[in-house]
Amino acid sequence: MEDNKKLTADLSANSKAKEIKATEKKKNNKNKKPGFFAKIGKKIKEMWSELKLVSWPTFPKVLKQTGIVIVVVLVFLVCIALFDWPLTVLLTKITGN
Repeated sequence: MEDNKKLTADLSANSKAKEIKATEKKKNNKNKKPGFFAKIGKKIKEMWSELKLVSWPTFPKVLKQTGIVIVVVLVFLVCIALFDWPLTVLLTKITGN
């Protein structure tokens, strides 16, 4: 009977010692700063998970929006050219070149 009590006391002491060691390891890990490559790896992992959440447009939608951008750029090009052309003519008449 006493042997059983000793064994249970030893087991409980061992488990308490293991718990104390585990908490000490956790404290040491919290105090330890992650390395440079660990930080970069974490950032890449976060970036990849964010990219999975992005709703990507379909190819026809991309083509349509690209066409709209090109048309708007051309319209502004024509407006600037129409505004610049008379000023260029006026400047050449004033300077005589």
